[in-house]
Amino acid sequence: MNDQPKKPVLYIVVCAAGIAGDAHKLITAAQKQGWDVGVVATPQGLGFLDTEALTRQTGYPIRSAWRGPGDPRPLPPADAIAVAPATFNTINKWAAGIADTLALGILCEAYGMGIPTVVLPYVNAALAAHPAYRRSLEQLREMGVLVGAHEPHRPEAGGGAAPFHWAEALELLTPAARNSAGA
Repeated sequence: MNDQPKKPVLYIVVCAAGIAGDAHKLITAAQKQGWDVGVVATPQGLGFLDTEALTRQTGYPIRSAWRGPGDPRPLPPADAIAVAPATFNTINKWAAGIADTLALGILCEAYGMGIPTVVLPYVNAALAAHPAYRRSLEQLREMGVLVGAHEPHRPEAGGGAAPFHWAEALELLTPAARNSAGA
């Protein structure tokens, strides 16, 4: 019998953004804080990741598609979720309750299951100016999602590489931050 206490499980949902390849930074920080980490990528986000390296780092396969009937669950249930980097598309679909991918299905269910969730947007200023984006962030806040403070970056050829504060996801998930946010 294993006397080790079960580690809390953090899902990191990774979207298709130029910085997605640095998701290992959040995984490392979370593991140092005692989290067991599983990665769920949007279908487009999957192409931005070194799936073999992340599978070795987490010990779990990277999920991006629904499992088949009767297939075992490859990840333990989540105790918390961090969406980082979160794109314009994912933020708007999530807020609207659209669950057309595994990542969005997990995020939509998380609300009903009361799973603490944080989102770190990574959106350029042109997309952030769209009124749907502001409404979506407000809807997510109303749902209790903790929204990171990332400032939209200039639209740039190649997707930009504005500074991204991966560790903010873990800071927002601390109990004190959760309580002060009213979630």
